[in-house]
Amino acid sequence: MEIRKTEMQDLDAVREIYAYAREQMRLNGNPDQWGTNRPSEEKIRKDIRDGNSYVMLHKGEICGVFSFIIGPDETYEDIEGRWLNCEEYGTIHRAASNGRAHGVFRQILDFCRELEPNIRIDTHEANSVMRHILEANGFSVCGIIHVDDGTPRIAYQKVFSPRDPL
Repeated sequence: MEIRKTEMQDLDAVREIYAYAREQMRLNGNPDQWGTNRPSEEKIRKDIRDGNSYVMLHKGEICGVFSFIIGPDETYEDIEGRWLNCEEYGTIHRAASNGRAHGVFRQILDFCRELEPNIRIDTHEANSVMRHILEANGFSVCGIIHVDDGTPRIAYQKVFSPRDPL
């Protein structure tokens, strides 16, 4: 699988992936995390402009999208709980796939840990699929944070050591 920065010309494919992800969340008992319009068009475009959005290609087709932002995330400043450390970190946001490729999150994780091995991520309590994926990949639950609309999310963190296998 190839990963590259998202370009504005990828917007239609990215929108389709997010629409598919919202539907899958709804079908799996998580209708509220992204509702009917998250991530917003404005947020998607900002991620692309800021160079934080990436697409994944499988057999030449865009099959996944995510944002990886290195540095402080204001959403993570207040946590009901405790982070594993206070070192610089990267945050994975808005990860989604079109369901046609396997191992997408593992590829995202391998890519991100090369850029910053101290990784944070959050998800909705009802997102049992993502919670399972995070826990299976060794992420620790650190507490509860609140996103921009005030709703709670379970916050996770993992610090990779150089000895951890890819």
